Amino acid sequence: MTPRPEGEAAHFRALETLYTEAPINRLFVSTLEIPEPGVARIRFMVDERYYHAAGAAHGTSYFKMLDDAAFYACNSLVTDRFLLTTQFNLLLTRPIKAGEVMAEGRWVSGRRRVFVADARLIDASGEEVARGTGTFMRSQIALAGLPGYRTA
Repeated sequence: MTPRPEGEAAHFRALETLYTEAPINRLFVSTLEIPEPGVARIRFMVDERYYHAAGAAHGTSYFKMLDDAAFYACNSLVTDRFLLTTQFNLLLTRPIKAGEVMAEGRWVSGRRRVFVADARLIDASGEEVARGTGTFMRSQIALAGLPGYRTA
């Protein structure tokens, strides 16, 4: 039998499960990995289902993945409460075509009430196609009460 992760690792795995079980991720099939405190990576595939009329990924895909990566980078540092996005700024630099894309979020500052993180999207060719910065705030929502967040 494989031992269950403890402490920080258990928190990271519980956040990954919480992400997987969120209903929105039935529309945006993706995988979250939290390799260390303050870092989150999301891998997803873009295909024609996500395209706007001009044949590239719609901005909703950019925002969702950048926001999620930045959010989970910050929530990896908080073990008791769910964070909420209060602001997010986007810079879209290139169109995304079909293929695998990775969003990487990194915590920048804040540890009490407000957190700031940067995120970037890297396309299948290794090019950065977008970046964003988000501000996240502690909510009154306990992580332990959310379906999918299981540390034991």
